[in-house]
Amino acid sequence: MEKNVKVSMLCEIYGKLLTKKQLEVLTDYYNNDLSLSEIAENNKITRQAVRDIIKKGENKLFELEEKLLFMKKMMEQEQKLQEVLNELSKIEDTSSDKKIEKILNHVRKELSCLV
Repeated sequence: MEKNVKVSMLCEIYGKLLTKKQLEVLTDYYNNDLSLSEIAENNKITRQAVRDIIKKGENKLFELEEKLLFMKKMMEQEQKLQEVLNELSKIEDTSSDKKIEKILNHVRKELSCLV
């Protein structure tokens, strides 16, 4: 997974555990695609200070994920749900019973909300 996407996802999961400034700077950098200079100017700090805040925030996010594994578990659950949905499609393709088809559609709809 690309680092930018990973950091952005980790911010969604663990963002409230960062300082307000770390979350704000990481959001500007990764989600709003602002440059170090733009963030520095907006916050009236140096580019180096922005870089330091980003590095500290990233380290904290990766440390939290290493210990808690929420993102890993979430990704695994999503993959398993997708596998179940694929299996339901196979069953539906081979079944001609309308009652089974209706049940499968209901189950698929419920599982789709989780993905």
